[in-house]
Amino acid sequence: MSKILIKNIKGLVQYGENRSAVLRGKEMKELPILENAYLALEDGVIVAYGSMDDWGGITDWRNLEVIDADGKFVMPAFCDSHTHTVFAKTREEEFVDRINGLSYEEIAMKGGGILNSARRLTEMSEDELFDQAKERIDRLMSYGTGALEIKSGYGLSVQAELKMLRVIQRLKRACPIKIKATFLGAHAFPPEYKNNHRAYLDLIINEMLPIIKEEKLADYIDVFCERNYFSVDEMEELLQAGIAIGLKPKVHVNQFSALGGIPKAVEMGALSVDHLEELTDEDIQALKGSQTMSTLLPSCSHFLSIPFGDARRLMDNNLPVALASDFNPGSTPSGNLSFVWSLACIKMKMTPEEALNALTINAAYAMDLSATHGIISLGKKTPIVLTKKIPNLAYIPYSFGDQLIERIIC
Repeated sequence: MSKILIKNIKGLVQYGENRSAVLRGKEMKELPILENAYLALEDGVIVAYGSMDDWGGITDWRNLEVIDADGKFVMPAFCDSHTHTVFAKTREEEFVDRINGLSYEEIAMKGGGILNSARRLTEMSEDELFDQAKERIDRLMSYGTGALEIKSGYGLSVQAELKMLRVIQRLKRACPIKIKATFLGAHAFPPEYKNNHRAYLDLIINEMLPIIKEEKLADYIDVFCERNYFSVDEMEELLQAGIAIGLKPKVHVNQFSALGGIPKAVEMGALSVDHLEELTDEDIQALKGSQTMSTLLPSCSHFLSIPFGDARRLMDNNLPVALASDFNPGSTPSGNLSFVWSLACIKMKMTPEEALNALTINAAYAMDLSATHGIISLGKKTPIVLTKKIPNLAYIPYSFGDQLIERIIC
C-alpha cells in the first residue's frame, strides 16, 4: 500500500463532507480553506485531514512518503471538461492569418480551421496520434489537471473518427488521470457534404454511431451548433441518435451566434452547454431550473479576440458556471488551467474563489465526476495538487505568467 502524508499545509482548499455537487450563483463565492493543515492518503484515497493542532502523529511509517507543505497550498486537481487533446498538427499559420486580419470564420470558409485539422489527421497513424496526445497529457498534468474530457471531431469520416475515439480509449488505459471520451463527428461538414447535409447526418447516424455503440468508444455526444455548421434541428436529430445508444449530450453552442441551441440542448438533457460567448434572455430562462452546466472557455475568447462569456450574468441569475480550456490546435493552443483561472478573473470579473469553484466542483459535475473529483473529502480518490510556496491562493491567477503548480498526486 502506498501512503502519503502532507503536513504543515498553509491552506487545505476545497475540503469538507457532504458538500453540494454543484455551486450556483452566490454559492460560488464560498471556498473553504483550512489553515495549517494535514492530509493523508492511502493508494490515492483520502483517509484523513484536519488541523495540525489536532494531528496525533504517525504510528506506522512503513511505505509512507511525508511531504512538508510549509508555505504551500493543497487543493483538488483541476477538471478540464472540454478539450480536443487528440489532434494531428498545430495550426500556427492560421494564427498569422488572424494577425493579418482574417477572422476564425473567414479562415474556416477558405478551408482552414476544423477542416484543416481533419485533412492532417488522415495522414497520421493511430500510434502517432497516441504518442503525441500522451505527451500533451503529461504536460497538462504538470499544470494541475487531474481529469480530462477529450473530443473526436477532427476526423469527419467513419475511419478517421473511429481512429480518434480508439486513441482516446488507449489514453484512458495509459494515463493515471480520469479521461472521458466525447464523439464530435458533427464538428463541421466535410467538403464533399457541404451541399448535402442529409447524407452526412445519415453517415453519422447509420455508420459511425453503431460502431461506437458496439465498441463502447464514447461517453458523450457533441454537436457544433452554430451558423455555417449545424442547425438546431440537425443538432436535435444527432443528439437523439446518440441518446438512443446511451451517449449523454454535451454541446458546442453560442460561440458566434445564438440560434436557439441552448433551450433545445437543455430540453434534451444536455450535461453541459459549452462556449456561450453569445447569450440571450431566452437562454438564461432555459438554463434556470435545469440540470445543465454552463461551461465557459475564456482562453478561446482570448486567442480569437471574440467576446468572453458573461459569467457574472449567469451567476447573478443563480446559475452555475464551469470553466474549461478548449485545448485544441486552432482556437486554443494551451491547456493551462491556471491561465484559464487568471483570464476568468481578469476578463470575466470572476473572483478567484468563484473561478476555482468553476474549475473544480462545477467542472467535475460537467464530466459526471462529482463522486470522485473536485472536492477533498474522506473516501474520495481525488487527484491532489500541491502548489509552490505562494503568499495566498489569489496569487495564482494574479501571477498569470508563472507556473505555480509543484506536483499532482493521482
